[in-house]
Amino acid sequence: MTEKPLPDIEFEALLHYIQESRGLDFRGYKRASLRRRITLRMEAVGVETFVAYQEHLEAAPGEFENLLNTVLINVTSFFRDGEAWDVLKNEVVPRLVANSEPDKPIRVWSVGCASGEEPYSIAMLLAEALGTADFCNRVKIYATDLDEEALKVARLATYLPRDVEAVPAKMLERYFERTNNHYVFERELRKCVIFGRHNVVRDAPISRIDLLVCRNLLIYLEVETQGIVLPRLHYALNPDGYLFLGKAETQLARSPLFKVVEMKQRIFTKVSQEWRRPIGGGFGGSRPPRTEAPQSSPAMLEAVLNECGQALLAVDEAGSVIFVNNPARHLLGVGEDDIGRPFQDLPISYRPMELRGPMEEVFRSHRSVRLEDQEYRLTQNDVMRLTIDARPLSRADGSVYAVLLCFLDTTRMHSLQMELEAAQETLENAVEELQSANEELETTNEELQSTNEELETTNEELQSTNEELETLNEEARSSNEEMESVNEELRVQAEQASNYRIYLESVLRSMNGGIIVLDRKLAIQSWNRWSENAWGLRAEEVVGTSFEELDIGLPIHLLRDAMNAVRAGREEKVERIVEGIDRRGRRILCNIVISGLLDEDRGSQGLVLLFQDVTDEHRRDEYGRYLGRIMGHALNEIYFLDPTTLTFMLTNEGAQKKLGYSEQQLAVMTLTDVLAGIRAGDIKALLAPLMNGDKSEIVFETLVRDAANREYPVEICMQYFADEHPPILVAIVHDISERQQLIAGR
Repeated sequence: MTEKPLPDIEFEALLHYIQESRGLDFRGYKRASLRRRITLRMEAVGVETFVAYQEHLEAAPGEFENLLNTVLINVTSFFRDGEAWDVLKNEVVPRLVANSEPDKPIRVWSVGCASGEEPYSIAMLLAEALGTADFCNRVKIYATDLDEEALKVARLATYLPRDVEAVPAKMLERYFERTNNHYVFERELRKCVIFGRHNVVRDAPISRIDLLVCRNLLIYLEVETQGIVLPRLHYALNPDGYLFLGKAETQLARSPLFKVVEMKQRIFTKVSQEWRRPIGGGFGGSRPPRTEAPQSSPAMLEAVLNECGQALLAVDEAGSVIFVNNPARHLLGVGEDDIGRPFQDLPISYRPMELRGPMEEVFRSHRSVRLEDQEYRLTQNDVMRLTIDARPLSRADGSVYAVLLCFLDTTRMHSLQMELEAAQETLENAVEELQSANEELETTNEELQSTNEELETTNEELQSTNEELETLNEEARSSNEEMESVNEELRVQAEQASNYRIYLESVLRSMNGGIIVLDRKLAIQSWNRWSENAWGLRAEEVVGTSFEELDIGLPIHLLRDAMNAVRAGREEKVERIVEGIDRRGRRILCNIVISGLLDEDRGSQGLVLLFQDVTDEHRRDEYGRYLGRIMGHALNEIYFLDPTTLTFMLTNEGAQKKLGYSEQQLAVMTLTDVLAGIRAGDIKALLAPLMNGDKSEIVFETLVRDAANREYPVEICMQYFADEHPPILVAIVHDISERQQLIAGR
């Protein structure tokens, strides 16, 4: 036989620390698998030794949750291993329903339920076989696991679409409610599934189970631990109950405690184990029979009373304390020196209540007096509940010579009673379940299995409370969905408003002009970049201040009358041209348009001032007027012609004087009317290269006939401005009479 390898001291110390800190007992798990899973977490957090990882757990308690999720491999799904579930549905569930009495509950235990898919799968199969109404009345499914986080997910019963892919379409439609991108298991069926934390290795098993599902859990346990768990599962099952294991648990299926129902799918039933008294008779059968009565002694009787576990105190008819056992000394604070003292001098005579009256009643009536549920305050915060029995101790003649006070600690029972009453008040719709729980609690007390049944009762109360919380959660979820919808609309509107604001600010920044928005009190609300560059003040410096109090190079007082007129409604908008000085000291001419800031009802909310720098435009206008005056008074003949008809559109004074026609007369004449001997077709052919853009100007000599029918030689320079609106043909005419005379004189 091979010897086990020596344990790793550091690894075992880490497991001991985990157990002491969080109550997680991993001692029964296979060391190789457990070591591998813990090493994965060590690699994730970047530590190399078990000692270092223990120090990390001490420094970061939140790592316990990650460790538990890694060690407890919560690999589960709805109807995992479909063939096995088909056998369960077609063979086991019908037998289970047929063998159960109509008025008896069907109890199911899912061990290692993880996030709840397995117990909910069982619930759907039983609901299909019984119908929803009978299922809710008869079925109770206990689902347990070590991982509290997984149990929280299971209690919510909310799954993603990928989690329910294995659920048949009809079951999915019948037993799930679609909410947004999740599926929620049917609420009425969910009430029958009770989730709780349970260690199948250490905790007492749940009893009277008809179907026990423990799939792929035992494979992670040591052989010795498996030997502990299998008898517990055997004990939990009813005589005709079924055990459903995982496919990987082949060797475990050969236990003599279970009989095969379907080997391939690992379904078994319980093999009854009869208890037999060991050969040799009863307890102590080898001892010789006693031939004489046993002898008792005061010391032995005192030892018996000290070990009985109940606090006892005796007071004689003279009112003196004659006996106190050890439990009473510890509980009541009565010492050896108090024996023989008057009972009325002891604090216990009046605390927790006045006991001299009941003791006198016992002496007088020769009957016991019972005082229920007495509050006994040990400290300010530590309170006990006691039940006190005052019993008469009688002589042979029937007279009472002492009263025996028995103090029974009923704190736990009182607490349970208070919890039960609270549950009855808040869970009126669950009276039948509470009644069943009370019956189970009584049966458990009779069978000395209080721990197991208390856990079950607590789980049921928690389940009922969870149902109420789930109802509130559903209402809150509905409200949250409405709020999310409203928030989404508000978010979209906020985004639109933000985009509009950014867009408006971009437009205001990019405009080649100033915009100043004033409220009703003429306080500045908006001040764009042009205004900053023009007047040298940033927006944050002026927003909120009065426009009339600004110290800038603009004579604001010249705008006061116009602003008042718009504010009063006398004018819709007013335009002013005002000269000022910008931040660089440059003279600037501004065209200012003042209009009202109106709301949807056209009510006045303030003013909008639009500034346009017209300095250059004004200079160009002045320059244009200046050029016009020069050209108008020039002696050269200047004609502006229509490019199509060659009609005179504009002529200067020199042309009018030279030709002898007025401006009105020339307006109805064409260029060919004043050229001697040239036809309109000839002049248009001459101008064709100019009109087509082949030449920039054309210069030619000809004769001009004035109003007096006198002809004189001229040189005409013609230019075509096609980009003007409208296009214009300009002719500049020079009289070359003197030039020809000079040439002839040579």
